[in-house]
Amino acid sequence: MRIFSTLIFVSLSLFAAAAFAAGGTELTWYGHSAFKLKTPNGKVLLIDPWITNPANKNGKEDLAKLDKVDLILITHGHADHVGNSAEIARKTGARLVATFDLGKALVAYAGYPKEQTGFDTLGNFGGELNLLGGEVKIAFIPAVHSSSVTSEDGKNIYDGGLPGGFLISVKNGPTFYHTGDTDLFSDMALIPRFHKVDVMLACIGGHFTMGPERAAEAVKLVKPRIVIPMHFGTFPVLTGTPEAFGAALRKQHLSTRLEVMHVDQTLKF
Repeated sequence: MRIFSTLIFVSLSLFAAAAFAAGGTELTWYGHSAFKLKTPNGKVLLIDPWITNPANKNGKEDLAKLDKVDLILITHGHADHVGNSAEIARKTGARLVATFDLGKALVAYAGYPKEQTGFDTLGNFGGELNLLGGEVKIAFIPAVHSSSVTSEDGKNIYDGGLPGGFLISVKNGPTFYHTGDTDLFSDMALIPRFHKVDVMLACIGGHFTMGPERAAEAVKLVKPRIVIPMHFGTFPVLTGTPEAFGAALRKQHLSTRLEVMHVDQTLKF
């Protein structure tokens, strides 16, 4: 009986792995911390959509192509994460997912359409949103960083709430953890206690965030199946590299797979 049960478990595990690899969820990297997530049912989420960042030579073309976006997720108020969000929102009608204070600040100072925000998509740490008819669940995760909003006339407004990251669970797909800008912090170990992370999008650049060594420690705490580095090389001060990150991961003897994306690349899960 035990052997029979084991065979069933293995068969189901292989079936689940095959379904997970079927390509129903797509992830595109635009450079820096900007990603597009497309769900199996065709819903489109943008995370920290600075599409025209210096690392993306096709930024203007990529921005022009974004004509269908359902949600825009912003981790904190710095301009390199708010990016092109207001322009995209006005064109597509995308609703804003952010902490409550950040959402209010982006409407007041950064041009995000007020009618595309509300209690349904604004939350705070410890909360989880069920959105797009159950297609995604989005939990707010703290980060160790700062947050301010640049107004449309170029002023820094220190009214952007607290920085964070997102845990995005896709129906019939993987769960993604976008760290936002952060340092390593020990409470990252709590994340997999509540939900297994399939793909971790981890900042590694250093200077303003954790660098490769500390990011590898973060991976050790979160235990994702795959880690994708981000927020590196965009500016000269962001000196962390995927090579150094890979070396730091090897020191940890982790089973997590490092997947280094190039700008405008799309992965299917």
